[in-house]
Amino acid sequence: MIRAAVLTLMLATPAVAQDRVVVVGGGLAEIVYALGQEHRLVGRDTTASFPPAVNDLPDVGYMRALSPEGLLQLDPDLILASEGSGPLETIQIMQAADVPFVQITETPTMDAVVERVEQVAQHLQAQDAGAQLVETLRADFAALAGQTAQVSTPQRVMFVLSAQGGRINAAGRDTGASAMIQMAGAVNAFDDFAGYRLLTDEAIAAAAPDVILMMDRDGDHALNDEQITGHPALGLTPAAQNGQVIRMNGIYLLGFGPRTAQAARDLHNAIYPALRHQGG
Repeated sequence: MIRAAVLTLMLATPAVAQDRVVVVGGGLAEIVYALGQEHRLVGRDTTASFPPAVNDLPDVGYMRALSPEGLLQLDPDLILASEGSGPLETIQIMQAADVPFVQITETPTMDAVVERVEQVAQHLQAQDAGAQLVETLRADFAALAGQTAQVSTPQRVMFVLSAQGGRINAAGRDTGASAMIQMAGAVNAFDDFAGYRLLTDEAIAAAAPDVILMMDRDGDHALNDEQITGHPALGLTPAAQNGQVIRMNGIYLLGFGPRTAQAARDLHNAIYPALRHQGG
């Protein structure tokens, strides 16, 4: 009863000027900072970790496990959230609240990154800064396209999301990881299924990826080089045998914020070091 009364009171509070903003989504947080609007932030979700200053803000929880109380206790007058936020019950409650709850596209494409910037800039009344950032992004993506055009034989890249208990969870098509692999001028070694899937050893061996891509993290879901070479399937891949294992920061690689072109360029350079040495 107490929780329900508190939630009802928070939902009944009218919104005022949008000077207290909560952002849900690491890429969106980066956009707010890139627009020079970080002074308006009063909270962020767990996935927001860059730039480092964002970590000083109150944490409302993981973007896919939000609670209305966690969002509203910061007394926001605007909440910017990536479309993938949840759970659905929380989203429905927030959409019925007086506080504007704006969902921003999270489609992992170059055009969508530009659209994300334009949407955030519009809601923060920072259109001039948004236009400048969009111009920079378009130039970065054009430069990236010039680099990837030099690729004559695309490498097959396997993105490993997790490896708990030795079971390999990899990215198929229609994922952010697959989109980044394509932006970098390579191909996803597992484009025969959508989303993420636990793979059999036979499927990994048959795919024969040239490169293994992972997030740079610790814990049960991570794999070090010795575990990769010792894995009954990964160890047989050209990637493992040639030492072609790339690790990148997760929010940098998959945040799809202002650093997207830079992340794709760094991934491209790691996949194709010879092109980089040639000045590509």
